[in-house]
Amino acid sequence: MTLALKPDVTATDTEDGLVLLDQRSGRYWQLNRSGATTLRLLLDGHTPEETADRLTRHHPDAVGRALTDVRTLLAALDRARLVVTA
Repeated sequence: MTLALKPDVTATDTEDGLVLLDQRSGRYWQLNRSGATTLRLLLDGHTPEETADRLTRHHPDAVGRALTDVRTLLAALDRARLVVTA
């Protein structure tokens, strides 16, 4: 799976994470630090499973929950039409 931000979506780092701006609609979304890290890993080409694994290296008991959280974020970004997958 390859994930990318849509061409009209810009990402800006903030002190607390990341802000995504959809320039078509003027709407923006704020991601906290873990959401920002998750999105960056997905944009770097990692699968949801690899992303969850990386997020839980120090907390292996949270792998199942992390994978659910990664998939939930990915679905929300897709519903908001902020990303494209191939």
